[in-house]
Amino acid sequence: MKTNKSFTKRLKITRRGKVVARKPGQNHFNAKESRGSQMARRRSQNIVLTKKVSQRYITTASPSRN
Repeated sequence: MKTNKSFTKRLKITRRGKVVARKPGQNHFNAKESRGSQMARRRSQNIVLTKKVSQRYITTASPSRN
């Protein structure tokens, strides 16, 4: 089964195997948002995927080497 590349590009896999992604809805038009909500959106969030979903979407994704 092929990996869903568009979904894979939105995720980062840490060295310990955690899946991290950006919170949605922060790309534009944030001028009227409070500073606290702007900063809260900058933080990434951990994603918990089932084994079936992770095999489907991130099978070829390799851990980052940062």
